[in-house]
Amino acid sequence: MKELVTNFPSQISEAIQIGKSASIQFKNKKFNKVFVVGLGGSGIGGSIVKNYCDPLLTIPFIVEKDYFISNCVDRETLFIACSYSGNTEETLSAIRTAKKNNAQIICITSGGELEKYASKNKIPCILIPSGMPPRACLGYSMVQILFVLKYAELIKKNIDSELKSSLDLIKKEEKNIHKQAKKIAQFAFQKNILLYTLSEYEGLVVRYKQQLNENAKVLAWHNVIPEMTHNEIVGWKLPQKDMAVQFCYHKQDFEKNLRRLNYLKKVVKKHTNHVQDIVLKGNSYWEKAIYFINLTDWVSVYLADLYGHDAVEVKVIDGLKLEMSKK
Repeated sequence: MKELVTNFPSQISEAIQIGKSASIQFKNKKFNKVFVVGLGGSGIGGSIVKNYCDPLLTIPFIVEKDYFISNCVDRETLFIACSYSGNTEETLSAIRTAKKNNAQIICITSGGELEKYASKNKIPCILIPSGMPPRACLGYSMVQILFVLKYAELIKKNIDSELKSSLDLIKKEEKNIHKQAKKIAQFAFQKNILLYTLSEYEGLVVRYKQQLNENAKVLAWHNVIPEMTHNEIVGWKLPQKDMAVQFCYHKQDFEKNLRRLNYLKKVVKKHTNHVQDIVLKGNSYWEKAIYFINLTDWVSVYLADLYGHDAVEVKVIDGLKLEMSKK
């Protein structure tokens, strides 16, 4: 896994070239919504891109992670199906409904049944490299979603430039990223982990949580500001001695939300001594996102080392897939 995390910057660079070379044709470019379906490591890219697009798009951006999709999917829906393996049964179920509803579909996969379905039904399909754990291929799938939106003329920004500047940032910060990641992993070791962030970073923090789950083999929970300051904050009433709370934010975030975060931090500190800030770096959304992804991927790997776990192994998921394959 360390080699895969090390290769994350080069994966982003390769993904940009794949996106530039993609040949995508639309029936028309009149869209009333964007709908992304994907699960786990194949789906989290959609959530991260949604956080980026919400302030930019004039149409809804919906991410679904289930067998079933909303009846709002129709012929004016840009429907993006993401499955790294191409065999994710929930995604295959959802794409059949989207096809039935005449949505404009684009597939992102490394092969499998999704590629076969796309070929059979003449659906545009972007192929990405195969043979790796899906969670280690976020760069490939996430960047392709961005290029699909660019080709659909839904986003006008220079994606190449923003992504490349983010790679410059993590190269510049490489030593600090490893130093900080080891410190964060040591902080979280043998504790219950709770992640608090602002709503615009929820996709990133869910990604972090998933990496803690799959790489470090630990449980973690998250919630977002401002919503949780209307309810969950009241739950901080009793001592939580084994709770490690991490606040993930950028120093230039919306002032009122930062005030909420700082007040919440005061409340939390009354009940646990284990409180830590993870401050995002960068100016653009993608600089902050790529920095945070790279940092927290390393946290999950270093935490796996502390526990003596194999960061690649996911036998329990393999067992679930075997169970689900039974007739």
